[in-house]
Amino acid sequence: MNPSSPVAHVSCRDGSPLNGTIRVPGDKSISHRALMFAGLAIGTTRIAGLLEGEDVLRTAAAMRALGADVTREGSGMWRVSGAGIGGLHSPEDVLDMGNSGTAARLLCGILASHDIFAVMTGDASLRRRPMRRVIDPLAACGAVFAARDGGRLPLAVSGAADALPLSYRLPVASAQVKSALLLAGLNARGVTEIEEPEPTRDHSENMLRHFGAAVEVIGQGRGKLIRLRGQPELMASDVMVPGDPSSAAFPIVAALLVPGSSVTIEGVGLNPLRTGLVTTLCEMGADIVILNQRAEGGEPVGDLVVRATTLRGVDVPPERAPAMIDEYPILAVACALAMGQSRLRGLGELRVKESDRLAATLAMLRVNGAQVEVDGDDMIIMGGANRLGGGTVMTHMDHRLGMSALVLGLVADDPVTIDDAAFIDTSFPGFVDLMRGLGAVIGPAGGPVEGLA
Repeated sequence: MNPSSPVAHVSCRDGSPLNGTIRVPGDKSISHRALMFAGLAIGTTRIAGLLEGEDVLRTAAAMRALGADVTREGSGMWRVSGAGIGGLHSPEDVLDMGNSGTAARLLCGILASHDIFAVMTGDASLRRRPMRRVIDPLAACGAVFAARDGGRLPLAVSGAADALPLSYRLPVASAQVKSALLLAGLNARGVTEIEEPEPTRDHSENMLRHFGAAVEVIGQGRGKLIRLRGQPELMASDVMVPGDPSSAAFPIVAALLVPGSSVTIEGVGLNPLRTGLVTTLCEMGADIVILNQRAEGGEPVGDLVVRATTLRGVDVPPERAPAMIDEYPILAVACALAMGQSRLRGLGELRVKESDRLAATLAMLRVNGAQVEVDGDDMIIMGGANRLGGGTVMTHMDHRLGMSALVLGLVADDPVTIDDAAFIDTSFPGFVDLMRGLGAVIGPAGGPVEGLA
């Protein structure tokens, strides 16, 4: 790594607590879906609080290229005039999805059931990620896909002229696959049925109802059966996007770990299928209080008050993974600072994120002195190491890994450096400035950083 690189950052502990009241960016999952469903609706939808990170902006550009009128009207304020279900057209150019696996996989569902041709690509990281889990079941609606070996981007899609409804049982819990199939089912004749073995985030089901679709959800043991009647007339409906709980995870854990801290995070989404991290941290003894609970746009929302706490080790069951799959790197940081051993079970899905996030998290902890090992799909972390920090973390263009490493640096004995901070803005625009506003010491490597000798 070149230490003078403008995108390399370092964080360090200076003994000061974190204090203040903040709002985190809008929920990324809901932002993607709001743009897509609004683009398929009749009429004009206004979206407030939209996450304006690079990932979501790629979705906005893609929906615009497919025929929706998508316009930014102010900070987080967007207007979408939809083309209606079946009203999209072939884009004139390749759809570049950047680093966003969510955008790429969900868009496959829209493309599959429309009589259009499109080619989709992404950055180097996204082109390494598997798409087969989406394109294989979508082919059953009549779409034809052409991709590189392993179903990787670039990907060409010839959508079905008369899409068939789908009936599919998810082999593993995946909100992205489920949502792609539901999006395809919107333009198919008849009823699409999806069985999921474990409950996953249900933002798509909530938003379908919000726009007027007929969705039925039936409990089946631990899982669910979702039924969607195809070819509804979705009607424009304004959306207020809550704060992203996955983004809130970083200031939450930082406030818990930095002694003397007290941070309030306003307007955070509290969908029970997204709050696995809060549940786990509370099991570790975290002082987290939820205030002002309310509903906005069909989603539960509240304000979190987080105070510094001495955490203890935890055993996280594998069935909790879908409710916190993006939060394991920052949870691993919390476990490294906790008292005793933690075991995080069932993390196989992390191997196919922006990076092999399981291996990358392991490397992040080890290079900074933590005792950690992998047993199959489980991560075992021994907290309370004698000395942490001092390492350089290779982020592999993974925004969550970079933010987790910077939080580690705020409580480690020695500074922590990340090789690349550029990708953080894909999911959390302004992360470094927000953390500095709370009192965190984070700065560019090679430049002056307050508190570093």
